[in-house]
Amino acid sequence: MNTSKHNHSEQQFDVVIIGAGAAGLMCAIEAGKRGRRVLVLEHAEKIGKKILISGGGRCNFTNITATPRNYLSENPHFCKSALARYTPHDFLALVEKHGIPYHEKKLGQLFCDNSSRDIVQMLERECEDAKVEIRINTHVQAVSRPANTEGFCIQTSPTDRINTQSLVIATGGLSIPKMGATDFGYRIATQFGVPCTAMKPALVPFTFANTQKESAFGEISGVALDAYATCNDAEFRENVLFTHRGVSGPAILQISSYWNSNDSITLNTAPHLDFAALWEEHRASPVIVKNVLSQHLPKRFVEIFCQEYAAKIAFTSFSNLSRKDYDTLATTLSAWKLVPNGTEGYAKAEVTAGGISTDALSSKTMEAKAVRGLYFIGEVVDVTGWLGGYNFQWAWASGVAAGQSA
Repeated sequence: MNTSKHNHSEQQFDVVIIGAGAAGLMCAIEAGKRGRRVLVLEHAEKIGKKILISGGGRCNFTNITATPRNYLSENPHFCKSALARYTPHDFLALVEKHGIPYHEKKLGQLFCDNSSRDIVQMLERECEDAKVEIRINTHVQAVSRPANTEGFCIQTSPTDRINTQSLVIATGGLSIPKMGATDFGYRIATQFGVPCTAMKPALVPFTFANTQKESAFGEISGVALDAYATCNDAEFRENVLFTHRGVSGPAILQISSYWNSNDSITLNTAPHLDFAALWEEHRASPVIVKNVLSQHLPKRFVEIFCQEYAAKIAFTSFSNLSRKDYDTLATTLSAWKLVPNGTEGYAKAEVTAGGISTDALSSKTMEAKAVRGLYFIGEVVDVTGWLGGYNFQWAWASGVAAGQSA
């Protein structure tokens, strides 16, 4: 990796990629293999920063079940071409070629056994083999299209200019600004007249207004339960985790991508419970409803939930309870409606939903239809995957698609 200062004021490359993340590095490898002279520019002090922190430092690098239905976009068909041409098995072949040990955690999610650094080193080695040059700590100050030329001119300092035929924007979204995320990619799109769709934080925890009912859930911060989360016809069953400010956990992160301001979310907090069978078993007994529920759900959750939502019913014995009241409680637990007042925002969002409009790009090559030689790949594009390795698979696939064309 070249980190030295260059004295040349003007350099020529075939392909310049801005952003040394998952999509950018994958694109560089593919373009380099075609014999293109490739330069990757990265403003951070090292490459693959988001890869390094992903999956708790173990990098959930793909999902073997990935299909287009695991992605959200204004055009749900856009991702089909790239995903079909570079599959999770293709990426897995690369991982295996480098002897990186991995395991499937659950639901098709593949993780490194050791560390996400294995994936970054693999990409770095592939870049070296493809004779790709990478420059870190390099800030792009301006991008222009000189008159009467097909290419682009990139200014990295008052004296340094880089000319290129093809320019690939792989700068990611707005999520996790402390990792260096910026709106650079969207600014370039705007500069060249490439439209963007509305953006919002996705795969992000919800927050609640500090009303008495919701603030009571601060007392069960850290408690998790297996639940269904539903919103706008989407539904996920995974853990839901209560936090000091609201709810998180995989089911919530998943559903957040489908949520819009003022929407309610519905939680089925007891998907494993057969309430009718429970009634038959206990209806004549003196046992208190809350105590039976505590055998099947986290005790602290039952305490607070009953206190706030069903005090009268939950503290009654089965033998003194009407079936109607019992059914009300069952419905409250299995279709608990909550209206978040917002999310934890880009600071805690794993990805950005929305971005460069897919209508403006070729689904085969990721090239902007109206600007020859300008490509957008990865998270900056309006294609957002589910939690669990899907966003990495989009990064690899869109990177390869552009790299075969740029």
